[in-house]
Amino acid sequence: MQTRSLSRELALLVLSQCAERDRSLSVESLEALLQKALDSLMQHWREVLDRCAADLEKAQQSLLDSELQEGSTAAVMPVREHLRDSLTSAEQVLNGLSASLELPRLLALADQEMVQKEAMRRIQLVLDARPSLDDQLDSVMEGWRLSRLPRIDRDILRLAVVDLQSMKTPASVACNEAVELANRYSDEQGRRMINGVLRRLQNASSQAVS
Repeated sequence: MQTRSLSRELALLVLSQCAERDRSLSVESLEALLQKALDSLMQHWREVLDRCAADLEKAQQSLLDSELQEGSTAAVMPVREHLRDSLTSAEQVLNGLSASLELPRLLALADQEMVQKEAMRRIQLVLDARPSLDDQLDSVMEGWRLSRLPRIDRDILRLAVVDLQSMKTPASVACNEAVELANRYSDEQGRRMINGVLRRLQNASSQAVS
C-alpha cells in the first residue's frame, strides 16, 4: 500500500472522530486520534474476516448437506452459487486484509514518520479549509446539499478536494482513491455520489481555467 493511500485512509478515520465545528486540534489530540484510527482500522478488518469465515462455514455446511441428497441437481445449484459468492467475498477480504496488515509493518519501519506526517497534514488542511471546501462541493451537488450526506462521505469528498487542490495529486488518482475509500467505508449509493460530485467538480474547474 502506498504511503499516500495509507495516510489518506488514516486521515479519514481521524476526521470521523473530530467534531464538525473543529477548526484546529493540538498535536497531542491528533496523535491520540491517530492511534484510535489505527486501532479502528485493524478492528475493521478483523470483523470483516470473521464475517467472511462465517459465510464460508455456512457454504461448506450447505455443500455437505447437498452431497447427502444424491441426484438432486436443484439442491446443488443454489449451494454452488452460495459457495461461489462466499469465495468471491473471501478473496476481497483477503486482499483488503493483506493491505491492512501492511499498515503495522509500514508504521514499524522507516515510513512511520512519513505516513503519520502525511496523515496529519491532510487532516489539518481539511480542518483549516472546511468551510471553503464545503462551499465548493455544494456548488456541484445538483439539487442536493453536502450536509445531507453521511459524515464519512463528506470527509471522503473533502480529502479528495484537498488532494486535488493543495497536494496536487493527479485528478484520476485522487478520484479513484476516493472511490476506493467509499467502497470500504460507504455504500453503493455513496460511491456513486462521490464519483459524480468529483467528476462535476473537475469539469467546473476545467471550464474556469479555459
